[in-house]
Amino acid sequence: PAGVEATAREETGYDQTAIEPLSVKRGIGPTNETVTVTNYMTTHEKSVDMRILGSQRGAVFNVLTTPQVNILGRELNPVGEMSTQELVDLVRQNYDGIENIDHDGDTDITVLGQSTIQSRFTADATFDGQDVPVSIHITEAVEADEDLLVTIGVYPEYVQRYEEPHIATLTEAVTTDVDEDASSSESGSDDDGNESTTNST
Repeated sequence: PAGVEATAREETGYDQTAIEPLSVKRGIGPTNETVTVTNYMTTHEKSVDMRILGSQRGAVFNVLTTPQVNILGRELNPVGEMSTQELVDLVRQNYDGIENIDHDGDTDITVLGQSTIQSRFTADATFDGQDVPVSIHITEAVEADEDLLVTIGVYPEYVQRYEEPHIATLTEAVTTDVDEDASSSESGSDDDGNESTTNST
């Protein structure tokens, strides 16, 4: 797993809330031998004004790491070849019913010392049963030791003025030296002390 430097989390107000292994099984070769690849998703969340929903952890920044695997000359992991448009589906674990996805522009950004593209999309989504227009920021994959790494930021459009620069700060502060204890030590509640709610598909 990878994460974000503590100083950037503190500066932007995002808490590291989870590190989840995501296993993918694939059959390869003429005998269809099964290979299991374990990816890791490190999730950071922040409470923002969700209007009718009040203060909710509706701003999310994910860091996905996935192994670079070559077996029998075949690359098993397609993430390295995916465009940001293809990667946008990865945000569905935080918001339900994402649709009407529109590409809004690209910027150059540095992740782990490597220049890459960060694309911004707008979309319609559902959060806790309510329709919410969202902004999505996704980077194309960069190398992280023997892995590939992608960042994904999502927040309601009406807090873009504040959260767009925060997503850029988090992206540029990505580190492979992840603090695995931070997920358990940092609060998983919203600003009112209530347990946070994040929808998953």
